[in-house]
Amino acid sequence: MAAIPLTSRGVERLNQELHRLKTVERPAVINAIAEARAQGDLSENAEYEAARERQGFIEGRIAELEGTLSNAQVIDPTALKNTDGRVVFGATVEIEDLESGDRLAYQIVGDAESDIKASLISVSSPVARALIGKSEGDVVEVRAPSGVREYEVIGVRYV
Repeated sequence: MAAIPLTSRGVERLNQELHRLKTVERPAVINAIAEARAQGDLSENAEYEAARERQGFIEGRIAELEGTLSNAQVIDPTALKNTDGRVVFGATVEIEDLESGDRLAYQIVGDAESDIKASLISVSSPVARALIGKSEGDVVEVRAPSGVREYEVIGVRYV
């Protein structure tokens, strides 16, 4: 399997989720299954079915997290000082929408840690792909479902 790029903060967040799933969620669902079994007939037991479904989700997420973490290539954004101000994986980029004048700041992270609400965009997103390699002052075009948008790179930070 190919290396999965993650920031050090992303690895920490995924490790915390994995720990919570293994130490809190998994034991809780095992107890719920045991309680539902104690009620008798499993063929018409909605609590049992719901608990088994939840267990399947938890086990699948644990396997996904373990696979991601085992193939993680950890990149520390603070160690990226020698990029001549260019946008690279892990950089935080401030951009301005040339049409509306809105300013946005995003950190470019791996697919597994992206969260648009936290301003973390995936390196494979159209915006990140357009920004990679650009410098402060450059204008980029992003093809979005709503049409082509133009953004100016206002600043690049490695934090």
